[in-house]
Amino acid sequence: MPRIVSIGTASPHYIITKQESKEFSRRFFQEHFSDIDRLLHVFESADIENRSFATPLEWFEQPHDWAEKNRLYVQQALELSVRAIEQCLEKAGVSADTIDHVVMVSSTGIATPSLDALLFNRLPFRSNLKRTPVWGLGCAGGAAGLAKGYAFAKAHPTERVLVCCVELCGLTFIHGDRSKSNLIATSLFADGAAAALLYGDKQKVHDHSPAILSTHSTIWRDTVDVMGWDVREEGLRVVFSKDIPSLVKDKIKPEMESFLRREGRAHCRIDHIIAHPGGSKVLQAYEQALQLPPDRLRHAKEVLRDHGNMSSCTVLFVLEREMREEHQRGEIGLLLALGPGFSCEQVLLEW
Repeated sequence: MPRIVSIGTASPHYIITKQESKEFSRRFFQEHFSDIDRLLHVFESADIENRSFATPLEWFEQPHDWAEKNRLYVQQALELSVRAIEQCLEKAGVSADTIDHVVMVSSTGIATPSLDALLFNRLPFRSNLKRTPVWGLGCAGGAAGLAKGYAFAKAHPTERVLVCCVELCGLTFIHGDRSKSNLIATSLFADGAAAALLYGDKQKVHDHSPAILSTHSTIWRDTVDVMGWDVREEGLRVVFSKDIPSLVKDKIKPEMESFLRREGRAHCRIDHIIAHPGGSKVLQAYEQALQLPPDRLRHAKEVLRDHGNMSSCTVLFVLEREMREEHQRGEIGLLLALGPGFSCEQVLLEW
Protein backbone atom coordinates (compact mmCIF):
# COMPACT_ATOMS: atom_id res chain seq x y z
CA MET A 1 0.00 0.00 0.00
CA PRO A 2 1.17 3.59 -0.59
CA ARG A 3 2.74 5.24 2.45
CA ILE A 4 2.81 8.78 3.79
CA VAL A 5 6.51 9.49 4.15
CA SER A 6 6.56 13.06 5.45
CA ILE A 7 4.47 16.17 6.02
CA GLY A 8 5.56 19.80 5.90
CA THR A 9 3.56 22.77 7.14
CA ALA A 10 3.78 26.54 6.76
CA SER A 11 1.99 29.46 8.42
CA PRO A 12 2.03 33.16 7.44
CA HIS A 13 4.01 35.58 9.55
CA TYR A 14 1.17 37.76 10.89
CA ILE A 15 -0.07 36.16 14.12
CA ILE A 16 -3.33 37.50 15.54
CA THR A 17 -4.29 36.52 19.08
CA LYS A 18 -7.77 35.75 20.34
CA GLN A 19 -7.94 39.03 22.21
CA GLU A 20 -6.82 41.07 19.20
CA SER A 21 -9.40 39.51 16.90
CA LYS A 22 -12.08 39.87 19.56
CA GLU A 23 -11.41 43.59 19.97
CA PHE A 24 -11.34 44.05 16.19
CA SER A 25 -14.74 42.38 15.95
CA ARG A 26 -16.11 44.56 18.72
CA ARG A 27 -15.14 47.71 16.81
CA PHE A 28 -16.28 46.31 13.49
CA PHE A 29 -19.69 44.89 14.48
CA GLN A 30 -20.85 46.83 17.56
CA GLU A 31 -22.97 49.36 15.63
CA HIS A 32 -24.97 46.51 14.11
CA PHE A 33 -25.62 44.38 17.20
CA SER A 34 -27.05 45.67 20.47
CA ASP A 35 -26.00 42.39 22.14
CA ILE A 36 -22.41 42.53 20.92
CA ASP A 37 -20.94 41.37 24.25
CA ARG A 38 -23.03 38.21 24.13
CA LEU A 39 -22.05 37.51 20.53
CA LEU A 40 -18.36 38.05 21.28
CA HIS A 41 -18.50 35.08 23.63
CA VAL A 42 -17.94 33.00 20.48
CA PHE A 43 -14.25 33.90 20.77
CA GLU A 44 -14.10 32.19 24.17
CA SER A 45 -16.06 29.10 23.15
CA ALA A 46 -14.07 28.68 19.91
CA ASP A 47 -11.03 27.37 21.88
CA ILE A 48 -8.66 29.21 19.53
CA GLU A 49 -5.77 31.20 20.99
CA ASN A 50 -3.77 32.22 17.91
CA ARG A 51 -4.21 32.34 14.15
CA SER A 52 -1.85 33.26 11.32
CA PHE A 53 -2.75 35.45 8.35
CA ALA A 54 -1.10 36.61 5.15
CA THR A 55 -2.04 40.22 5.96
CA PRO A 56 -1.79 42.33 9.14
CA LEU A 57 -4.89 43.07 11.21
CA GLU A 58 -5.07 46.60 9.77
CA TRP A 59 -5.76 45.15 6.30
CA PHE A 60 -9.18 43.93 7.45
CA GLU A 61 -10.23 47.44 8.49
CA GLN A 62 -10.54 48.62 4.87
CA PRO A 63 -12.65 47.29 1.96
CA HIS A 64 -10.87 45.35 -0.79
CA ASP A 65 -12.25 44.14 -4.11
CA TRP A 66 -11.97 40.62 -5.43
CA ALA A 67 -9.24 41.49 -7.92
CA GLU A 68 -6.97 42.75 -5.15
CA LYS A 69 -7.79 39.79 -2.91
CA ASN A 70 -7.08 37.29 -5.65
CA ARG A 71 -3.74 38.89 -6.54
CA LEU A 72 -2.76 38.52 -2.89
CA TYR A 73 -4.09 34.96 -2.90
CA VAL A 74 -1.89 33.88 -5.81
CA GLN A 75 1.19 35.58 -4.36
CA GLN A 76 0.78 34.32 -0.79
CA ALA A 77 -0.50 30.85 -1.72
CA LEU A 78 2.61 30.36 -3.82
CA GLU A 79 4.95 31.49 -1.02
CA LEU A 80 3.27 29.32 1.62
CA SER A 81 3.18 26.29 -0.68
CA VAL A 82 6.89 26.59 -1.46
CA ARG A 83 7.70 26.66 2.26
CA ALA A 84 5.48 23.68 3.08
CA ILE A 85 6.82 21.63 0.15
CA GLU A 86 10.46 22.42 0.91
CA GLN A 87 9.97 21.34 4.53
CA CYS A 88 8.19 18.17 3.46
CA LEU A 89 10.92 17.20 0.98
CA GLU A 90 13.69 18.06 3.45
CA LYS A 91 12.13 15.73 6.05
CA ALA A 92 12.08 12.93 3.48
CA GLY A 93 15.61 13.68 2.30
CA VAL A 94 14.60 14.00 -1.36
CA SER A 95 14.62 16.77 -3.97
CA ALA A 96 11.79 18.16 -6.06
CA ASP A 97 13.10 16.54 -9.24
CA THR A 98 12.28 13.09 -7.80
CA ILE A 99 8.54 13.89 -7.62
CA ASP A 100 6.34 12.34 -10.30
CA HIS A 101 2.94 13.85 -9.57
CA VAL A 102 1.63 16.92 -7.71
CA VAL A 103 -1.94 17.12 -6.38
CA MET A 104 -2.68 20.79 -5.65
CA VAL A 105 -5.66 21.51 -3.38
CA SER A 106 -7.18 24.93 -2.67
CA SER A 107 -10.58 26.65 -2.52
CA THR A 108 -9.94 30.23 -1.37
CA GLY A 109 -8.85 31.82 -4.65
CA ILE A 110 -8.38 31.07 -8.33
CA ALA A 111 -5.34 30.89 -10.59
CA THR A 112 -4.85 30.00 -14.24
CA PRO A 113 -2.21 28.77 -14.89
CA SER A 114 -2.99 26.78 -11.74
CA LEU A 115 -0.88 26.97 -8.60
CA ASP A 116 0.92 23.73 -9.44
CA ALA A 117 2.11 25.26 -12.72
CA LEU A 118 3.32 28.34 -10.86
CA LEU A 119 5.11 26.10 -8.36
CA PHE A 120 6.86 24.39 -11.28
CA ASN A 121 8.56 27.71 -11.96
CA ARG A 122 9.67 28.10 -8.34
CA LEU A 123 10.90 24.59 -7.54
CA PRO A 124 13.11 22.24 -9.61
CA PHE A 125 10.41 19.77 -10.64
CA ARG A 126 10.95 17.73 -13.82
CA SER A 127 9.27 18.96 -17.00
CA ASN A 128 7.28 15.70 -17.29
CA LEU A 129 5.66 16.30 -13.90
CA LYS A 130 2.03 15.16 -13.74
CA ARG A 131 -0.31 17.74 -12.19
CA THR A 132 -3.81 17.50 -10.71
CA PRO A 133 -5.33 20.75 -9.42
CA VAL A 134 -8.32 20.25 -7.09
CA TRP A 135 -10.68 23.13 -6.31
CA GLY A 136 -13.92 23.56 -4.37
CA LEU A 137 -13.73 20.82 -1.73
CA GLY A 138 -13.17 23.28 1.11
CA CYS A 139 -12.46 21.72 4.49
CA ALA A 140 -12.67 18.21 2.99
CA GLY A 141 -9.86 18.98 0.55
CA GLY A 142 -6.98 17.70 2.68
CA ALA A 143 -8.49 14.25 3.12
CA ALA A 144 -9.64 14.19 -0.51
CA GLY A 145 -6.16 15.20 -1.65
CA LEU A 146 -4.64 12.29 0.26
CA ALA A 147 -7.24 9.99 -1.30
CA LYS A 148 -6.32 11.15 -4.80
CA GLY A 149 -2.62 10.86 -4.02
CA TYR A 150 -3.24 7.32 -2.75
CA ALA A 151 -5.05 6.37 -5.96
CA PHE A 152 -2.21 7.70 -8.13
CA ALA A 153 0.52 6.04 -6.02
CA LYS A 154 -1.37 2.74 -5.97
CA ALA A 155 -1.76 2.78 -9.75
CA HIS A 156 1.91 3.71 -10.23
CA PRO A 157 3.84 1.92 -7.44
CA THR A 158 7.25 3.20 -8.53
CA GLU A 159 6.20 6.84 -8.26
CA ARG A 160 6.25 9.59 -5.66
CA VAL A 161 3.19 11.80 -5.25
CA LEU A 162 3.18 15.18 -3.52
CA VAL A 163 -0.13 16.48 -2.13
CA CYS A 164 -0.14 20.21 -1.33
CA CYS A 165 -3.02 22.09 0.32
CA VAL A 166 -3.01 25.86 0.72
CA GLU A 167 -5.75 28.20 1.90
CA LEU A 168 -5.97 31.97 2.44
CA CYS A 169 -9.27 32.06 4.33
CA GLY A 170 -8.55 35.54 5.68
CA LEU A 171 -8.69 37.01 2.17
CA THR A 172 -12.34 35.97 1.89
CA PHE A 173 -13.31 38.45 4.63
CA ILE A 174 -15.88 40.88 3.20
CA HIS A 175 -15.70 44.31 4.79
CA GLY A 176 -19.29 45.23 4.00
CA ASP A 177 -20.75 42.06 5.51
CA ARG A 178 -21.83 42.88 9.07
CA SER A 179 -23.83 39.66 9.52
CA LYS A 180 -23.70 37.32 12.49
CA SER A 181 -22.21 34.58 10.31
CA ASN A 182 -19.34 36.89 9.32
CA LEU A 183 -18.71 37.67 12.98
CA ILE A 184 -18.49 33.94 13.70
CA ALA A 185 -16.15 33.48 10.74
CA THR A 186 -13.81 36.13 12.17
CA SER A 187 -13.41 33.93 15.26
CA LEU A 188 -12.64 30.74 13.36
CA PHE A 189 -10.82 30.84 10.03
CA ALA A 190 -7.13 31.35 9.26
CA ASP A 191 -4.41 30.85 6.61
CA GLY A 192 -1.89 28.06 6.12
CA ALA A 193 -0.36 25.40 3.87
CA ALA A 194 0.66 21.77 4.22
CA ALA A 195 2.29 19.20 1.95
CA ALA A 196 2.34 15.40 2.24
CA LEU A 197 4.67 13.06 0.35
CA LEU A 198 3.33 9.65 -0.67
CA TYR A 199 5.41 6.74 -1.97
CA GLY A 200 4.15 3.86 -4.08
CA ASP A 201 4.74 0.25 -3.00
CA LYS A 202 8.00 -0.13 -4.90
CA GLN A 203 9.62 2.87 -3.24
CA LYS A 204 11.75 2.16 -0.17
CA VAL A 205 10.28 3.71 2.99
CA HIS A 206 10.85 3.64 6.74
CA ASP A 207 8.71 1.21 8.74
CA HIS A 208 7.27 4.02 10.86
CA SER A 209 5.53 5.63 7.87
CA PRO A 210 1.76 5.01 7.91
CA ALA A 211 0.28 3.14 4.97
CA ILE A 212 -3.00 4.17 3.38
CA LEU A 213 -5.18 1.06 3.30
CA SER A 214 -8.25 2.54 1.64
CA THR A 215 -10.37 5.66 1.24
CA HIS A 216 -14.09 6.43 1.25
CA SER A 217 -16.14 9.37 -0.04
CA THR A 218 -19.72 10.29 0.86
CA ILE A 219 -21.99 13.09 -0.36
CA TRP A 220 -25.50 13.62 1.04
CA ARG A 221 -28.47 14.80 -0.99
CA ASP A 222 -30.22 18.11 -0.38
CA THR A 223 -27.36 19.56 1.68
CA VAL A 224 -25.73 21.93 -0.82
CA ASP A 225 -26.66 24.95 1.31
CA VAL A 226 -24.83 23.68 4.40
CA MET A 227 -21.37 24.95 3.47
CA GLY A 228 -19.67 26.76 0.60
CA TRP A 229 -19.16 30.13 -1.07
CA ASP A 230 -21.59 32.88 -1.96
CA VAL A 231 -19.79 34.58 -4.86
CA ARG A 232 -20.12 38.37 -4.69
CA GLU A 233 -18.47 41.36 -6.35
CA GLU A 234 -16.36 41.81 -3.20
CA GLY A 235 -15.18 38.20 -3.32
CA LEU A 236 -16.05 34.86 -1.79
CA ARG A 237 -18.45 35.10 1.15
CA VAL A 238 -18.35 32.05 3.41
CA VAL A 239 -21.55 30.07 3.93
CA PHE A 240 -21.82 27.65 6.84
CA SER A 241 -24.91 26.37 8.56
CA LYS A 242 -25.44 26.31 12.32
CA ASP A 243 -26.63 22.72 11.74
CA ILE A 244 -23.14 21.39 10.94
CA PRO A 245 -22.46 19.99 14.46
CA SER A 246 -25.82 18.19 14.52
CA LEU A 247 -25.17 16.79 11.03
CA VAL A 248 -21.81 15.48 12.23
CA LYS A 249 -23.46 13.93 15.26
CA ASP A 250 -26.13 12.21 13.16
CA LYS A 251 -24.14 11.11 10.13
CA ILE A 252 -20.49 10.47 10.97
CA LYS A 253 -20.81 7.22 12.93
CA PRO A 254 -22.97 5.40 10.32
CA GLU A 255 -20.59 6.48 7.55
CA MET A 256 -17.54 5.35 9.51
CA GLU A 257 -19.13 1.98 10.27
CA SER A 258 -20.15 1.55 6.63
CA PHE A 259 -16.57 2.22 5.49
CA LEU A 260 -15.08 -0.24 7.98
CA ARG A 261 -17.61 -2.95 7.04
CA ARG A 262 -16.75 -2.49 3.39
CA GLU A 263 -13.10 -3.05 4.27
CA GLY A 264 -13.87 -6.16 6.34
CA ARG A 265 -12.95 -4.32 9.54
CA ALA A 266 -16.37 -4.00 11.16
CA HIS A 267 -14.99 -4.92 14.59
CA CYS A 268 -11.59 -3.33 14.10
CA ARG A 269 -10.23 -1.15 16.87
CA ILE A 270 -9.46 2.38 15.66
CA ASP A 271 -6.40 3.46 17.63
CA HIS A 272 -6.18 7.02 16.31
CA ILE A 273 -8.81 9.46 15.04
CA ILE A 274 -7.26 12.21 12.89
CA ALA A 275 -10.16 14.65 12.45
CA HIS A 276 -10.33 17.99 10.71
CA PRO A 277 -11.04 20.49 13.53
CA GLY A 278 -13.77 22.51 11.86
CA GLY A 279 -14.49 24.18 15.19
CA SER A 280 -14.87 23.33 18.86
CA LYS A 281 -18.54 22.37 18.43
CA VAL A 282 -17.64 20.08 15.53
CA LEU A 283 -15.02 18.32 17.67
CA GLN A 284 -17.56 17.95 20.47
CA ALA A 285 -19.97 16.41 17.95
CA TYR A 286 -17.27 13.90 16.94
CA GLU A 287 -16.72 13.00 20.58
CA GLN A 288 -20.43 12.50 21.21
CA ALA A 289 -21.13 10.58 18.00
CA LEU A 290 -18.15 8.24 18.36
CA GLN A 291 -18.19 8.15 22.19
CA LEU A 292 -14.59 9.31 22.41
CA PRO A 293 -12.79 10.36 25.59
CA PRO A 294 -11.55 13.99 25.39
CA ASP A 295 -7.88 13.06 24.86
CA ARG A 296 -8.56 11.04 21.68
CA LEU A 297 -8.82 14.26 19.67
CA ARG A 298 -6.00 16.08 21.45
CA HIS A 299 -4.00 16.76 18.27
CA ALA A 300 -7.05 18.22 16.53
CA LYS A 301 -7.74 20.40 19.56
CA GLU A 302 -4.12 21.57 19.70
CA VAL A 303 -4.10 22.52 16.02
CA LEU A 304 -7.40 24.38 16.44
CA ARG A 305 -5.98 26.20 19.48
CA ASP A 306 -2.72 27.16 17.79
CA HIS A 307 -3.86 27.79 14.21
CA GLY A 308 -7.66 27.95 13.91
CA ASN A 309 -9.52 26.42 10.97
CA MET A 310 -7.32 26.67 7.85
CA SER A 311 -9.77 24.72 5.70
CA SER A 312 -8.20 21.92 3.62
CA CYS A 313 -4.68 21.96 5.07
CA THR A 314 -5.80 21.75 8.71
CA VAL A 315 -6.19 17.98 8.81
CA LEU A 316 -2.62 17.60 7.52
CA PHE A 317 -1.42 19.75 10.44
CA VAL A 318 -3.23 17.25 12.70
CA LEU A 319 -1.71 14.25 10.90
CA GLU A 320 1.76 15.80 11.14
CA ARG A 321 1.43 15.90 14.95
CA GLU A 322 0.16 12.33 14.99
CA MET A 323 3.13 11.17 12.91
CA ARG A 324 5.60 12.69 15.41
CA GLU A 325 4.51 10.15 18.01
CA GLU A 326 5.71 6.57 18.43
CA HIS A 327 3.37 3.91 17.05
CA GLN A 328 3.26 0.15 17.33
CA ARG A 329 3.20 -1.85 14.12
CA GLY A 330 -0.38 -2.61 13.12
CA GLU A 331 -2.02 0.38 14.81
CA ILE A 332 -4.99 1.70 12.84
CA GLY A 333 -5.85 5.34 12.23
CA LEU A 334 -8.85 6.97 10.60
CA LEU A 335 -8.44 10.41 9.06
CA LEU A 336 -11.65 12.25 8.23
CA ALA A 337 -12.91 15.64 7.15
CA LEU A 338 -16.21 17.22 6.14
CA GLY A 339 -16.77 19.78 3.42
CA PRO A 340 -19.16 21.38 0.93
CA GLY A 341 -21.63 19.11 -0.71
CA PHE A 342 -22.31 18.33 2.22
CA SER A 343 -19.68 15.61 2.07
CA CYS A 344 -17.28 13.45 4.06
CA GLU A 345 -13.86 12.06 3.14
CA GLN A 346 -12.26 9.20 5.10
CA VAL A 347 -8.75 7.74 4.85
CA LEU A 348 -7.87 4.47 6.63
CA LEU A 349 -4.26 4.25 7.86
CA GLU A 350 -2.05 1.52 9.31
CA TRP A 351 1.33 1.92 10.99
